[in-house]
Amino acid sequence: MNRTVLFLSLAGALALAALVLGLPRRGDNPVSGSSAFGVVVDSPLPPPPVLPTGAGGSILVKSRLSHPYLPVGASETYATVDLTGMEVAGARRSAVNLAVVIDRSGSMSGYKLQQAKQAARHLVTLLRDEDRLAIVHYGSDVKSLPSLPATPANRERMAQFIDGIWDDGGTNISAGLSVGRTQLASAMGNGASVNRLILMSDGQPTEGVSDEQGLKNVVKEIRASGITVSSIGVGTDFNEDLMQAFAEYGAGAYGFLEDASQLSTLFQRDLQQATTAVARNVELSFELPPGTSLGEVLGYRAHQAGNTVRVAMPDFSAGQVERVVVRLNVNAPSAGQSVEVTGLKLTYTDLIAHKNVEDQSRLTAMATNVREEVVQRQDKEATVYAARARGAQNLQKAAQAMSEGKKDEAQNYLRQNQALFMEAGSVAGAAAVAEDQADQAESMKAYDDADSEESQRAAVKSSKVKALKGFGRMGSTY
Repeated sequence: MNRTVLFLSLAGALALAALVLGLPRRGDNPVSGSSAFGVVVDSPLPPPPVLPTGAGGSILVKSRLSHPYLPVGASETYATVDLTGMEVAGARRSAVNLAVVIDRSGSMSGYKLQQAKQAARHLVTLLRDEDRLAIVHYGSDVKSLPSLPATPANRERMAQFIDGIWDDGGTNISAGLSVGRTQLASAMGNGASVNRLILMSDGQPTEGVSDEQGLKNVVKEIRASGITVSSIGVGTDFNEDLMQAFAEYGAGAYGFLEDASQLSTLFQRDLQQATTAVARNVELSFELPPGTSLGEVLGYRAHQAGNTVRVAMPDFSAGQVERVVVRLNVNAPSAGQSVEVTGLKLTYTDLIAHKNVEDQSRLTAMATNVREEVVQRQDKEATVYAARARGAQNLQKAAQAMSEGKKDEAQNYLRQNQALFMEAGSVAGAAAVAEDQADQAESMKAYDDADSEESQRAAVKSSKVKALKGFGRMGSTY
């Protein structure tokens, strides 16, 4: 790429960053002063409005606006909502009703299946007598060990069953999921408060229900029956978008492993989440008052009905953190008036208090005619969070371009992200985005080094995992 093209690309990306971060655009509003960063206002500014923090149960809620001061008229701002599962000191972990569903199709032959069996054996050693486990493995057909209490004798039986798993057949994911569901359902009501299915696969569905929507419907039905679904993709041949969707619709977690040797770590982490669960059936809603409209919910499946926008969240374990970033269009009234930007409502089943919880709050801003107030009162953390979510969108586009063999286009999206984080750093400080810049450089290098089909697929999958975390799916992405 020559210098002229690179300059124009970065200049365009900087302009995009200004739009992304919700800065007032030239000519939008008759406000006074300069829009440059670092302008000093002669008269002292009034304090910014206090943003509410909610704590209604086992999930702590913290919300903020990227721009607590808004210019009079139409502008954009980003609302960020952090949700954190409560740590419960001295709490005994929950008993779990677990099913591990392992792909043992022909593509798993050798090292990958060996590692999968080793991970499953390790998982068995972590269980307690009050836990239950069913083991399912599938190729073209399905074999299973029924759900059993994890007593010492049964753990030995489980280990022997795992040792007998062999590679054979196609990839009948739907049959594996269905048998896993049946085994879990048969053990419900036996003392375990959490029912969880962990799916592991290294390939594309080739038998049974093989279309994506049909498989998503299978997972939706499993979730509706009270079972959480987590998915782990191994290698570079599986459909990462489908496996991510399984975790999303199943309210569980998603993980990608290029090397099957790390399976034990992910199985253990998912068990930890299951046994420290604090909330399920979690939903975050945004109520849009007059003057506010939805721009987009970044990185989450959302449903809007009238002025209410609903976002389905995963189940929460103790200490788990998830973040939702939403772009909002706001029409602020005359200067000096408080502006209600959005109402927030979080609903969930509290597994600690054994009750349903509804936590409500609202986000407000102040309308101003002074541009410097808008710039100087910009929330640094919320600005960085918005940049990460927008950067995650670019990362998804880069991954798609890379999967189509368009390496130059993919790298251009990463260059846009470098400019975007440079802009965010001018607000929050370079240190606040140093890790983000390093991640972009790492992705750029991975794309540069991807000289084979397999390495390109690995780069795509790695980028999509980074994108999920950038959107805010931190606790539910392994």
